[in-house]
Amino acid sequence: MQIKKIVFYVATGILTAIMLYSVQMYFRNPDAIASYFESVQYPGYLVYPLAIAKVLGLVAIWGNFSRSLKEWAYAGFFFDVTLALTAHMVAKDGGELFSIIAFFALMISYFTGKTVCP
Repeated sequence: MQIKKIVFYVATGILTAIMLYSVQMYFRNPDAIASYFESVQYPGYLVYPLAIAKVLGLVAIWGNFSRSLKEWAYAGFFFDVTLALTAHMVAKDGGELFSIIAFFALMISYFTGKTVCP
């Protein structure tokens, strides 16, 4: 059980670091992020709502307030990471690595979290 807790906290920590990095990018340079979004056919107006949703999702996961809220947060991160990976692959900008790492961290966090933090 101790190993599962360590794996959960490491994976969730990696996911958190990647999400907070993207949030700070969204708030520090919203015009560049919006133009990048638009270059891969995503609407540019999603920058701020997506940044806020990421912060709220992290609060839901770490806060462990409600099981269903936590499930929705993981689902939102799944879609976010999947769409980010797709966008980076289409743009061929070399940003796929962080999306892949985030995807695996998300999956590990989700599945180990079911046994560690039920």
